[in-house]
Parts: sequence; structure tokens; C-alpha cells
Amino acid sequence: MTDLGSTVEGIGALAEPVRRALYAFVAASPAPVGREEAAAAVGVPVHTAKFHLDRLAGDGLLDVEFQRRSGRTGPGAGRPAKLYRRSTQEFVVSLPPRHYDLVGRILADAVEQAAGGTPLDESLRSAAERAAYRVVESEPATEADQLRQVLAGVGYEPRDEEAGLRLVNCPFHSMAQQHTALVCGVNRDFVQGVLDALGRADVQACLTPTPGQCCVTVLPATAVGGRA
Repeated sequence: MTDLGSTVEGIGALAEPVRRALYAFVAASPAPVGREEAAAAVGVPVHTAKFHLDRLAGDGLLDVEFQRRSGRTGPGAGRPAKLYRRSTQEFVVSLPPRHYDLVGRILADAVEQAAGGTPLDESLRSAAERAAYRVVESEPATEADQLRQVLAGVGYEPRDEEAGLRLVNCPFHSMAQQHTALVCGVNRDFVQGVLDALGRADVQACLTPTPGQCCVTVLPATAVGGRA
């Protein structure tokens, strides 16, 4: 999942007024724009525009490409111009962390399966498990406790308790408030999918609704009699 630090840095780049104006101009342009064009539109020197455009590109808000705008090629055509266009990378900051895009993809996957004749409960479970495997595969194993790392990356804010691993934050909070049974079931299946993908047969995802926290707790399998 997206790292909060890099997300904040990317969006924080827009706090500077000139940089924000340059970004707005590039984003509104139907074609990539050059430094001179952007500088003229915003009313700043070219060297100032260059500095801010390159900062926006470095933070992932703009993409860079090179073109010969004269249309000429070969010797004597001159150096390609450096052009900027809005990046397709998405930046979303939510505190506490929310990942409605994740649950949305799970539900869309389940609907497609159900439309093909698979029972809805089975469709939801398999869609959540597939999403969990994708998240685990995309998460580099840089910590000794990869389970905690993966769950933290999705925004669960795992915390050790005497009984097991409490997931303090619900990444799907608003949807869980409105569609509790559906979303909490998907939540449990997703966390169980993470456990399965990591080969953690010693623990199990269980529904333990707690006001103000996630509905799922990771408990020792021996404490719950094996997988439900």
C-alpha cells in the first residue's frame, strides 16, 4: 500500500503557491507543457518555473517526457524539449488511514463472480482472499514480523494484547458503519487471507466487535478451536 510519508510529501509540495499554480496549469492543459509556457502562464521567470516543475516531478505529481516540438528530426533538429504533464499516480491522505479503494475492488470482484453464478458468500470470501494475496505479494518483507508489517500497511494499526493481535483501526470504517454485516465479513476474510498468504496457521482472524476499533482480532488458533 502507499506509504504515508511519501504521500504527505507529495501533497505537501502543493502548499507552495507558485508550485500549486504551476501544477494547476499543467493539470488543465490537454497536452504536455514546457517550462517557458508554464512560466508565462503563471507569471514567473523560467528558472523559477523549472525549479518548481522539477520538484513536482520528483514528488510524483508530474510526469516528464522529451519531445522535439518543431517536428524536425535528425542532425540540426536541436535538443528535445523537457515537457511536463499530470501524473496518473493518485495521492489520498486520510487520518486515520482508510482504504475504501481496497474494499471497493473486493466488492466489484465479488459482484462479477456472483453474476457468473457463484454464490454471493463464496464470491465475497474468494475476492477478499485474492485481494489479500495481492497485498502480501506487493509488500516487501523488510521486518521480522511480516504480519504486523502487512496489516500496518493497510492501515489496521495492529497492537499486541494479552489475547492476541488487536486491529485498532478499521480501514473501511464508513462503509462498515452503514453495511456492518457485509463489510465486517469481508474484513475478516481479508485478514484471514493475509494470514493464509503468510502461512500463519498458528493464528486466525476472528470477529470481535469493539466500539471505536476494527471488528477483527487475530487470535491464536488454539484459542478458537482452529479455522472457522
